[in-house]
Amino acid sequence: QVLLAESGGALVQAGGSLRLSCQASGFTFREYHIGWFRQAPGQRREPLACISNSDGDAYYVPSVKGRFFVSGNNAENTVYLLMNSLRPEDTGVYYCAAFEFGRPCPGFKHGLSPPEWDYWGQGTQVTVSS
Repeated sequence: QVLLAESGGALVQAGGSLRLSCQASGFTFREYHIGWFRQAPGQRREPLACISNSDGDAYYVPSVKGRFFVSGNNAENTVYLLMNSLRPEDTGVYYCAAFEFGRPCPGFKHGLSPPEWDYWGQGTQVTVSS
């Protein structure tokens, strides 16, 4: 059974940090690219960061570059999203997703991501208070 499970969401004050985890099972993790997305209340889900598990290359949308950092641990089948200098506008449900074939990550530099991903997690809530 394929499973992606996010965790680490919490209520945090503006300026604080959080580290989210995306734990994967049921597929060959190192062969996938993992993307992080956010859906703010009343908004569309938007891409944030992406990492290629095969080589560790990471890409970020401009709005989070320099504040968010994605890393992977293939031995643990886990990808992390470290978020620093959090702002109230970072509030939302955070999702991870897995993509097998192709190269979805470089497009994140321009705020772009493929519309279809192979697997999605259930999301974890992040709330940033002002």
